[in-house]
Amino acid sequence: MTRTWQRWLPALVVPTLIGAGALVNASQAGATVDLPDRTAAQVLAMIGESSVDALSGTLEQTSDLGLPELPTEATGAGGGTGTGGAALELLTGSHTARVYLDGPSRLRVQVLDTLAERDAIRNEREIWLYSSADNAATHIVAPADQAPADESADRTTDEQTMPGHVGTPAEVAEELLAAIDPSTRVTVGTDTVVAGRSAYELVLTPRTTQTLVGSVSIAVDSETGLPLSVAVTARGQDEPAFRIAFTQIDLSTPPAARFEFTPPPGATVTELVPDLPSAIPESGIPGSTTLLGIGRPTVSGSGWDAVVEMPLGLAATVLTDSPLLEQLTHATAGGRVLESALITVLVTDDGRILVGPVPPERLLAAAGTR
Repeated sequence: MTRTWQRWLPALVVPTLIGAGALVNASQAGATVDLPDRTAAQVLAMIGESSVDALSGTLEQTSDLGLPELPTEATGAGGGTGTGGAALELLTGSHTARVYLDGPSRLRVQVLDTLAERDAIRNEREIWLYSSADNAATHIVAPADQAPADESADRTTDEQTMPGHVGTPAEVAEELLAAIDPSTRVTVGTDTVVAGRSAYELVLTPRTTQTLVGSVSIAVDSETGLPLSVAVTARGQDEPAFRIAFTQIDLSTPPAARFEFTPPPGATVTELVPDLPSAIPESGIPGSTTLLGIGRPTVSGSGWDAVVEMPLGLAATVLTDSPLLEQLTHATAGGRVLESALITVLVTDDGRILVGPVPPERLLAAAGTR
C-alpha cells in the first residue's frame, strides 16, 4: 500500500480529513474464518510487501476516549471547516467517509457529516478542499519543480503522514508498526473477517508501563497484506478506545472522474500557494510544514512513550482560542491538560503543544514545567 498519495498535501488538510477512519463492521464482528497459520514475522512481511495502490471503500471511525460528546456546532462537523473544532472532533464520537485511491497521486476523501459533506481531492499536482456546509472551497496547485519524479525513491523520508492526521487503516498501521522495537511484543491473534475479507490479526503489546496504550490489534488482509482495520485498547481496559477500519472495500481502480472537481455555483474559492520545504532537517518530524505556522515538531523519547512537541505558532493559537479548550481541559502547572484514555495533550502557558500516549506527568517533565 503506497503511503505517498498525500505527501504533498499541506497541513491545512488535517482538519478536513480528520473524519476519515473506520470501525469494524458490527455485522461481521462475530464471523469466523480459519486461515493457514502464519507467524508474526510473516504477517509483518505481508504488510511490508503489500502492493495495493488503488481502491474504493467506506470508512467509519469511532473514538471512546472518556471525553464528553462535542456539540456539532462546536466541532464544525457539518457546519464549516473550523480548524480548532475539527481537530477536537477526532477525540469523540463516530465519523463516516468514502475514500478513493488511484496510485500515489490521486486521492479523494468524502467525509459525510450530518446533512453536509467535506471533500479533499488530489489529482496529480492539483488539490481541492470543499465544505458543502458553507459552500467554500480551497484550491492548491503544487509547484511543478516540487512534484516528485519517482514517488517510491524516498519513501523513508517525507512520505510520512502529517502529525495529527488520521487516514486509512493502512496509514494508522504504518505509524504504529514504526514503534516496533524491543519494547514491543508482537503476536498473531484470532483470524477474523473485515469488510467481507478474511484477515489475520496482528497484536502489538507495549512492554513499557509508561504508556497509556495497552494493545493494538491490526487486521491484515490474508490475500493482499493490506491493513483493513486497527483497534487501540487503553491499558487496563477490555474494549478498544479507538477503532478505524473499512466496512466496505473494492480493490479495483476508481473511475478517473472521481478525482475531478468543479466548485458548485456560488462557491467561495480561495487560492493558496503551498510553502513546501525543499529539504527536511535531521531534527523534527518528516512531512511537517510551516504553512500554518506550526513550525517543526520535535520528539523526545521513542516508541510507545514518545512525546511530540509543537513549537509556538498558529496551531497553538487556534487550539487556545477554541471555546472547547476550557471545557475539555483542566489547569496544571504551566498550562492546561487534556486527558483521555489513549492520549494526553498539554497546552503550555507560553503557547507550546505537547502530545503523547503517556500520563500528564511525562508531558510536564518534557515541557520543563515541573
